Amino acid sequence: MAKISPVAAKYIVHATINIEGVVDKPDVIGAIFGQTEGLLGADLELRELQRSGRIGRIEVDTNTMGGKTMGEIIIPSSLDRTETAIVAASLEIIQRIGPCNAKVEVTRMEDIRISKRTQVIERAKALLRGLMDSALPDSQELADEVSQSVRVMEIMEFGRERLPAGPAVEESDEVIVVEGRADVLNLLKHGIKNAIAINGTSVPQTIKDLSKRKTLVVFVDGDRGGDLIIRELLAVADIDFVCKAANGTEVEEITKKEIHKALRGRITAEQAKLELNITTTDESPRINGEERKVFSSPAAQPFTKKPGFTIGGFTRQAMPTMHSTIQNSPAAASVTTAPVASAKKEPLQLKDKAKLKSTLDNLFGTRGACLLDDKLNVLGKVPRMELATTIKTLGNVSGIVIDGTVDKELIKIAETSNVSYVVGSDVRSRESTKVTILSDEDLATI
Repeated sequence: MAKISPVAAKYIVHATINIEGVVDKPDVIGAIFGQTEGLLGADLELRELQRSGRIGRIEVDTNTMGGKTMGEIIIPSSLDRTETAIVAASLEIIQRIGPCNAKVEVTRMEDIRISKRTQVIERAKALLRGLMDSALPDSQELADEVSQSVRVMEIMEFGRERLPAGPAVEESDEVIVVEGRADVLNLLKHGIKNAIAINGTSVPQTIKDLSKRKTLVVFVDGDRGGDLIIRELLAVADIDFVCKAANGTEVEEITKKEIHKALRGRITAEQAKLELNITTTDESPRINGEERKVFSSPAAQPFTKKPGFTIGGFTRQAMPTMHSTIQNSPAAASVTTAPVASAKKEPLQLKDKAKLKSTLDNLFGTRGACLLDDKLNVLGKVPRMELATTIKTLGNVSGIVIDGTVDKELIKIAETSNVSYVVGSDVRSRESTKVTILSDEDLATI
């Protein structure tokens, strides 16, 4: 007896059978062949159709429960749809199987070609999707890819230790010192060509030599290893600025935006020493790589560290307090003998404005501020963020000269501290009846 190939089958007939008794599978198959014999003529005789391979193997799946038998009949067919429907309908004439009453019901005829067609469509969609994903990029993407690859190819070896570096290290006034080769590659990829790697925790002699003639910015990972490298560099090289990647991230994996954000938030080497509790014999702060004194008064002492807020991976110092010995200075003595609020403020003369202009010019680019007494003598130079506390500490401040914008906040500080005049490179607000406010343009008209 021939057997139809599953590949050649066009339709599958599904039917259910309910028998009021217990029978076996051969009884069901025998009833199908026996009770349909001669019903449809010689051309549609099940035995002949199966012998010729136009009807496949009849599958019967039965289950007996409570003295009754239920099951499913499956018949594959390569006949056309009309002949297949006639054969399927003939199954429903079966009324007895063995000694038991039975009922057969055809539930559906399945067209195998529909399921195959669905499979073909899904596969075609997948192939088309893959083709679209692998399509050529546009011209801008091609240009970016070529530009990025060229930047990565520009990495070179610098110094006798053959340190990985960008091509612009020698010609740049400012050099970024990173940890390893991967960090240099990431900076190159984003257009930063003046980076050099130290390749380990031991500082090479090349880095030490560079620190003597260039402005060095240390840029390390946001982990404890980065802190250790900063300590080592601060101890053996003349470092100017320090910045770190965000906590838990590495320079080699951060984006262009994160790189520029970290570099903008850099702090001075002296500030980093305070953060890492590094003590050295030279505690003079720097502005733009140049040493400066915090206070010009002989009695002025270094600031003491207080809690602050975080910028660029470090904690900026909050308003510092002066050392107690400042109380013995002549300026401090004048505070105790004559309250500032009661002192008579003289109007600024032409020569006074010239002196203020000179003081402002000397502050250009430092982003700092000078505190002046009533004779325009400089009491000290401090960062903007430390103004309020320093003014309260000194007590006899008559003027403030700042390399920056005079805003409402600064005016409020001046009014609270009985400051007579405020001079800035730019003025955003002049809303004050107590404080004389001058800009760089005002002093330029002298």
